[in-house]
Amino acid sequence: MADPLLFNPRTYDPAQFDPETRRLLRATVAWFEDRGKRRLIEDYRSRAWLADFLAFAAKEGLFATFLTPASAAGHKDQRWDTARIAALNEIFGFYGLDYWYAWQVTILGLGPVWQSDNTAARTRAAELLAQGEVFAFGLSEKTHGADIYSTDMLLTPDGNGGFRADGSKYYIGNGNAAGLVSVFGRRTDVEGPDGYVFFAADSRHPAYHLVKNVVDSSKYVSEFRLEDYPVGSDDVLHTGRAAFDAALNTVNVGKFNLCTASIGICEHAIYEAVTHAHNRILYGRPVTAFPHVRRELADAYVRLVGMKLFSDRAVDYFRSASSDDRRYLLFNPMTKMKVTTEGEKVIDLMWDVIAAKGFEKDTYFAQAAVEIRGLPKLEGTVHVNLALILKFMRTHLLPPAEFAAVPTRLDAADDTFLFEQGPARGLGSVRFHDWRPAYDVYAGVPNVARFREQADALCEFVTTSAPDEEQSRDLDLLLAVGQLFALVVHGQLILEQARLTDLDEDVLDELFSVLVRDFSAFAVELHGKDSATADQQRWALGAVRRPVVDEARSGRVWERVEALSGAYEMAP
Repeated sequence: MADPLLFNPRTYDPAQFDPETRRLLRATVAWFEDRGKRRLIEDYRSRAWLADFLAFAAKEGLFATFLTPASAAGHKDQRWDTARIAALNEIFGFYGLDYWYAWQVTILGLGPVWQSDNTAARTRAAELLAQGEVFAFGLSEKTHGADIYSTDMLLTPDGNGGFRADGSKYYIGNGNAAGLVSVFGRRTDVEGPDGYVFFAADSRHPAYHLVKNVVDSSKYVSEFRLEDYPVGSDDVLHTGRAAFDAALNTVNVGKFNLCTASIGICEHAIYEAVTHAHNRILYGRPVTAFPHVRRELADAYVRLVGMKLFSDRAVDYFRSASSDDRRYLLFNPMTKMKVTTEGEKVIDLMWDVIAAKGFEKDTYFAQAAVEIRGLPKLEGTVHVNLALILKFMRTHLLPPAEFAAVPTRLDAADDTFLFEQGPARGLGSVRFHDWRPAYDVYAGVPNVARFREQADALCEFVTTSAPDEEQSRDLDLLLAVGQLFALVVHGQLILEQARLTDLDEDVLDELFSVLVRDFSAFAVELHGKDSATADQQRWALGAVRRPVVDEARSGRVWERVEALSGAYEMAP
């Protein structure tokens, strides 16, 4: 029997969506299954460009349907709907991150276009999507990375109202094939932020020079160079501060996709890992008979469930965002930082069990073990996103604001606010609803109650032992505090989604036993930091808790994990 909490192609039925969305999601699954595991793995090993996949996507109108907002739509099924985008992320991750990557950088490339009021560029983008083209996001540079303050892509006025662009970009996905590349640069005749420009380029133009693929992969992560590239008024997407905001707001949209890709990778891997371990006999017993193996696989399972619960609930806040409700600005880097690093832990736990099997060339797991590492490192490092999360700690934990309850958002609506986010500043003014009621609902679940003690202790820390001005310059210390705060937010959205989906309380209790251990480990890490004060050290050790042990509960959760053996094997 299939586990209802995990994606399984054998039983997949996205009944929550409209007919055309269901058709496209099922067609995508069918394309991969028909292609088969051997071909999928061989394409990955041989670093083949994704021409066949992109031809399928073009034929079905997949990208055009999912990535054209209603304001630019040519038919009724086109909209920008984060719920169904998340579902497709998961499918792509399940079958191979290379496919997800081509889609992901198309999303990033479209961000500045859909935020622009340049009608000609928007029309061109919609037409290119309808033709099956992919897009690219030309932001980062070899010398400066994504430091947009220091861009060396220079636009010189041509005397006729346009520009000539010169410079290079580095680490640009789809740069080999993009029908439109959104490129960030600055004018040579205007100083400061007023000189920023986002413009559209075509990778097929003679003045666009493809240098190389900077990674050894099917993903084409390009370096390209523009030499005397003509930029007309129809190519200019944003100027001045609006160009800066478009860059950051595009990343806000794009980084959300990393969490569900990570989930898909872990789901495919867990089927392989449990099936292998359960059917391997060691010392006359299945490997899964050993207590440490059961613990590692059960921990992997509940962490994966937690990843899904958090991400699904974050979709609702993303889709319900507005200029008066910007809570997504916290939950978004949480999906980027916390969910993707949980994915690494899930893979590592399973890899400890299957050991050498995880290297074998005929497994999906071998690529999962490599690709899961990339997601925490894309769209800003873990440290950058954790520092961003930390900016919200005091306003989230202490003075709650009143908000109407956010419902589950699976409606076929266009998420218009994502392209109307406005200025990328004012994080200190973002307010949050009270996190405590989500915990109160499950106060009778032993490990939720135990974790709540730790969350309350963190509030005490913020009010009595928070880093002083000098410590606030010690990012190493602050990041340890940020990990503690991230766990509280992680737990909150997990609990909100658990209530909405009536999650089995055995699974929830087992999941929170893991979170109790995680909080304790980060508290001990804080205790050991060089600049931690005596009060902070005492607080840290006082926040350590032991999870509530229940062998019967753990046994019931293990039965769910054991049932994954043989539940799915990709068509050969």
